[in-house]
Amino acid sequence: MRFGIVALAAAALLLVGCASQPDATPTPSATALPFATDEEAFAAAEATYRAYVDAQNGVVVSDPETFTNVYEWSTGEANAGARTYLTELHSLGHEVTGETRVLSIGGQAERLLVCVDVGTVKLVDASGSVIPNSDRTSIQSFVVILEERPSTATGLAVSKFLPGDPALC
Repeated sequence: MRFGIVALAAAALLLVGCASQPDATPTPSATALPFATDEEAFAAAEATYRAYVDAQNGVVVSDPETFTNVYEWSTGEANAGARTYLTELHSLGHEVTGETRVLSIGGQAERLLVCVDVGTVKLVDASGSVIPNSDRTSIQSFVVILEERPSTATGLAVSKFLPGDPALC
């Protein structure tokens, strides 16, 4: 399941090279998010997703205190899934090694299109053996849905992950 979270972050994971460059004149925000311009909303959304991935990369499964940052940067389905998955990994004595690397972020502030590299992320069981996952690809694509969350530094949190289009990565 950590692979699912990482993949969704996943984590963790952003189309910077594919994102269009903002116009010199900011446009008023068309999103339902609380920002004055679309550029400001997208910047906050990107920062939110990157903070979520950083939080996932900082998880030490044997130390549940490290789960807190993931929970702070998520809400809704993403938060419920992270809580279930991290609790399960902890109870099984598993660990996660490696890090999710964000490759690109695009889309719109409320629906980011992200690509991440999870090639170094490994799930290790209590005996120290790597648990193979032959179905997982190293480069993954997701649609990340964000919602307003005033308690975070960006005012947003990751609420849901949907399958993305691998061709975009």
